[in-house]
Amino acid sequence: MISKEIENYCIEHSTCPSDHVRALGDFTRSGVHGSNMLIGEMEASVLAFLIKLGKVKNILELGTYTGYSALAMAEQIPEDGKVITVDINPETTAIAKRFWDESPHGKKIQQILKPGLKALEELEENFDLIFIDADKNNYSNYLEWALKHLSPNGIIVVDNTLWSGKILTPGLDKQTDSIINHNKKVQELSGYTKTLLPVRDGMFLIQRS
Repeated sequence: MISKEIENYCIEHSTCPSDHVRALGDFTRSGVHGSNMLIGEMEASVLAFLIKLGKVKNILELGTYTGYSALAMAEQIPEDGKVITVDINPETTAIAKRFWDESPHGKKIQQILKPGLKALEELEENFDLIFIDADKNNYSNYLEWALKHLSPNGIIVVDNTLWSGKILTPGLDKQTDSIINHNKKVQELSGYTKTLLPVRDGMFLIQRS
């Protein structure tokens, strides 16, 4: 949404993930299909700020990919904190586990290899931060679950909510319309403070008022 030069300037002046996370990002971009799904250093920095600000200890992530965001978030939580991350791809999550094992923070991460909605059926606890970055067609379903499983001061963060600007053109495809519908649901929520940030591909932040 902004020029690469401005983004790099912001990254250079921000707290960013460790060399372990950077190595995972470099590996992913060098040859893993779909590397555009990485959240990148700028979004990781925003998540780190939210985690520290909210004194977050337990996190649920929907959408692991190669584990970049899970590890970036795990670095920011205390030693007794945890990140539960959900995905269905055994190949990309195997890459994730390899890099997590090389980090002192990898032990905080628990992987669930199941479809998102199926995994949520088995999770009953509340979370301080819920990061939604999985299949876009289920964004509204994930949101409904997250609203019921958010700790009192918790934060929901939904990624890709600008969808490369396609949200301005309803009817393009099912994924675009699913994100538009999700964004509308968030807009209409009462009792919550919401802000949609034009960071990377859009970050929607949601918290009880």
